[in-house]
Amino acid sequence: MDLPSKYLNEAVEQFASLPSIGKRSALRLVLDLLKRSPEEIDRFSNALIGIKENINYCENCGNISDNKICVICANPAREHRTVCIVEDIRDIMAIEATRSYRGIYHVLGGVISPMDGQGPEDLNIPTLLKKVEQNKIDEIIFALSSTMEGDTTNFYIYKKISPSEIIVTTLSRGVSVGAELHYADELTLGRSILQRLPFESTFNQKR
Repeated sequence: MDLPSKYLNEAVEQFASLPSIGKRSALRLVLDLLKRSPEEIDRFSNALIGIKENINYCENCGNISDNKICVICANPAREHRTVCIVEDIRDIMAIEATRSYRGIYHVLGGVISPMDGQGPEDLNIPTLLKKVEQNKIDEIIFALSSTMEGDTTNFYIYKKISPSEIIVTTLSRGVSVGAELHYADELTLGRSILQRLPFESTFNQKR
């Protein structure tokens, strides 16, 4: 795509580097920005700078937060000894939208995926194991997507914590196999949380 300005080209390249944004979509976005006032452009650019400079990751769970501890972990009304394991913050948002869960979370930051070069050492697993060792957890809920990578990650963590007496459950299979968790509708996801199953019971289902 030949563009008449190196500045336009650079802006298009940056937008196109975002997930699911192709060159044509990037060009459309950049051309729209060109029509905006300097004040609007300032607000747009300051918002981007703001998320990079001011957003933190919760020291307790890994959720995105304006403070060192996120609003969920800081809430004394939550069930702090029930921990829901999720892949990223989009899953927290999806589960919170159901209003069916009152525990806290633990964000792994991904799943085990050898094809993508991502192993257990690349995930936020050590801090979870530390909580288990310190006897801070009564129940762990696996809420990873129903994919081969999600199931592999569930089983890896389960084997790591199996010596403990923690209750380990997983979402009921109302969430479609192979689907990303954050795409599930709120009603289905809420029921899957409330009707969660002992994790061991899923072994027989896969035979």
